Amino acid sequence: MLFLALETSCDETSAAVFRDDLTILSNVVASQTDLHAHFGGVVPEIAARAHLRNILPMIEEALKQANVTLSDINCIAVHNTPGLVGALLIGVTAAKSLSLALNLPLISVNHVSSHIFACRVAAARDIFPCVGLVVSGGHTSLFHCKSALEFELIGGTRDDAAGEAFDKVAAILGLGFPGGPALEKEAALGNPQAHAFPRSFIHDDSLDFSFSGLKTAVLYALHGVGNAKGPFPGPGARRADLAASFQTAVVDVLVSKCDKALRQTGLKRLAVGGGVTANKTLRAGLEKMCAKRGYELFIPPMNLCTDNAAMACLAVEKYKLGRFADLDLDAEPNSIGV
Repeated sequence: MLFLALETSCDETSAAVFRDDLTILSNVVASQTDLHAHFGGVVPEIAARAHLRNILPMIEEALKQANVTLSDINCIAVHNTPGLVGALLIGVTAAKSLSLALNLPLISVNHVSSHIFACRVAAARDIFPCVGLVVSGGHTSLFHCKSALEFELIGGTRDDAAGEAFDKVAAILGLGFPGGPALEKEAALGNPQAHAFPRSFIHDDSLDFSFSGLKTAVLYALHGVGNAKGPFPGPGARRADLAASFQTAVVDVLVSKCDKALRQTGLKRLAVGGGVTANKTLRAGLEKMCAKRGYELFIPPMNLCTDNAAMACLAVEKYKLGRFADLDLDAEPNSIGV
């Protein structure tokens, strides 16, 4: 069976074709980075308009790269939650239109759950049950993943997501957008021990996260307590040290909470997904912790970490159970369930 999947949850327009054995035949992504760079972040209205322009070309390119036509497709899948509501609506509307026009079953897929399932696709074997960490610009969440379709939320951020904190601190340091890759590059030049930034809840049994205080600590270290004004630091040791110390604080918290979640659940497998998993320092920290504790670590390759349609292979699991969506399917910007 062949599935055509669509992803428009934030600022990447993506389409993919995959088989029911989870073989990915194509996975094309149109980035909107240049459109949003001027504003220092994703502008929802601009994102939605870009999705509207890109969705049909992405579908055509995905079919072309997979060497198939629409008549070969057996099922339509779409990420309908969570995300920016205007952006999600473009993908959902396109998916429903294809389902109706081609008389094909429609499956809705949770974008966050798909990030974990990308680990299953990359591993080419079962990884469940496991602890799942989704760490991205919009989410920092820990799950007890009992199966591919049974997720229990066991921890999450109380304020900023980790990726959001990366972007905001990059802006504070004058590193531009997107902030994550720019800050990681700058951090490689600095001393990660230069600043003793806070690591919220790191000694608590709670599996929750908080990064807003860390962001404020960077601001104060740069400009002084109570003074949020002043020039950005130019290239040099000061800015690099701030970036490196911030990055290390975030990684320490993420690694520590994953360790706690594995010990509390008694599980021995950790699956990590989301755009922040592209960060090499985070990957190294998780690898070190899992090797020390004897855990299995699953992280997908870079092309499956950031938002893409191929991770909607989770639709195959729903298809097996007959969990189809109706044509009144809507975008749900805030849902976290599977």
